[in-house]
Amino acid sequence: MMKKRPLLLCLLLHVSFTAAAVNKPPAFKVLAFYNLRVEPDHVDFANDALVYFKRLAGEKNFQFDTTTDWSKMNAAVLSKYQVVLWLNFFPTTPEQRAAFSTYMEHGGGWIGFHVAGYNDKYTQWPWFVNFLGGAVFVNNNWPPLPAKLHVDPTNHPVTRHLPADYLSPANEWYQWDPSPRLSKDVKVLVTLDAANYPLGKKNLLTSGDIPVVWTNKKYNMLYVNMGHGDKIFTDSLQNKMYEDALLWVGRKKK
Repeated sequence: MMKKRPLLLCLLLHVSFTAAAVNKPPAFKVLAFYNLRVEPDHVDFANDALVYFKRLAGEKNFQFDTTTDWSKMNAAVLSKYQVVLWLNFFPTTPEQRAAFSTYMEHGGGWIGFHVAGYNDKYTQWPWFVNFLGGAVFVNNNWPPLPAKLHVDPTNHPVTRHLPADYLSPANEWYQWDPSPRLSKDVKVLVTLDAANYPLGKKNLLTSGDIPVVWTNKKYNMLYVNMGHGDKIFTDSLQNKMYEDALLWVGRKKK
């Protein structure tokens, strides 16, 4: 029969293992940028995202910092992080944009949600348009509605826990012209199913190829069109995609 360890030794071992876990360095560091002075539905999403990713950080051992100060989009700050999130806004000054493009060109990681990818003829940031695979916003549905999404491939690290088709919670879905799928550098992972058309009541999506999650393979990046309102994190299946997405971008840097 195996001898029982003395109680004091067991306690010491437990303390030692606990201390090691506490002192374990984070697998990677994330900085989430957001804005509280934007439309309420985008603020609601950002607040829910902060709750979700803060909890995830504790479970998956990464550092999760947040800021509403977009002047921190500079080389000195970005150099401390492996991943940058844009939850509900984007850089607006030449200095911020230059710092971000340099960060990404040198291997930084990025996930942008919903309005973070918005760009039109007034944006005047050609680098960012190319970064998104040429995608320029052209239309959206209104009001926000659930939608059937098609997942292909289902074996990608970001989509490996998703079925081939599922119903996503209510969101304002963006349409792009040209479709990012036309870029040789883009890998589309999730697409709005054509079975949804016509989608909307006031603003309608009636036809066309509408990717909603994709990566530009030239960069360590992922664009996710979900991000409007307080329903985005109500589906555990889709939440798992957000988890897999952040772990994929964060660990690719290592």
